[in-house]
Amino acid sequence: EARKRGVLSASAQARLSSRGAGGYARGMDPQEHTEIPTEAPLALFDEWFALARKHEPNDPEAVAVATATREGFPSVRMVLLKGHGSDGFVFYTNSHSRKGGELLANPRAAMLFHWKSLRRQIRIEGTVSEVDPAMADAYFASRSRDSQLGAHASDQSRPLASRAAFLARIAKTTAKHLVGPVPRPSHWTGFRLEPTAIEFWMDRAFRLHERRRFERDGKGGWTSTLLYP
Repeated sequence: EARKRGVLSASAQARLSSRGAGGYARGMDPQEHTEIPTEAPLALFDEWFALARKHEPNDPEAVAVATATREGFPSVRMVLLKGHGSDGFVFYTNSHSRKGGELLANPRAAMLFHWKSLRRQIRIEGTVSEVDPAMADAYFASRSRDSQLGAHASDQSRPLASRAAFLARIAKTTAKHLVGPVPRPSHWTGFRLEPTAIEFWMDRAFRLHERRRFERDGKGGWTSTLLYP
């Protein structure tokens, strides 16, 4: 059952930890007999994400987020996933940044998780909406004070004369908020990507990878298709 769910056995996890991201020979790949299941992609994401948090040495929450202008000009950057569930995948940013502006103008996006230590990827596509203010307030309050002050001081994606100018602005912002909680800037918010498609990718020897794509079926469920690598 574990192999059907795409979860590594204890012995396979041990081999993965000892061998690292590569260096496997045919017949010794710990994922060789692991199949991507044909249903429940959100539950499968939970399982792979839990595995990444156990094995990925740096920032398993890191995800590439691709956006585009209304005219279709794309851009991509790394952010940190800060929440996920049946309603989608959440990250936070300055809405005046390039990605924030593109998401507000063209509320569609794609995500890519790549966990090199697991040799697995997950691609997610869907529509995007802002989280409600109370949710953004709660997450902002959970951040370190220095991060909160940085959110006030940074005109994200705007031209900056020098690093010294930025540090001076942080110092000025710090002096302004010496006492009491730091309020969330109105332009600092969260976005939720509601998935319409999720694709799971698993590395195989000799580039004979395994890919399975799930798409919303319009009835509250998912269709599932195996793809050529």
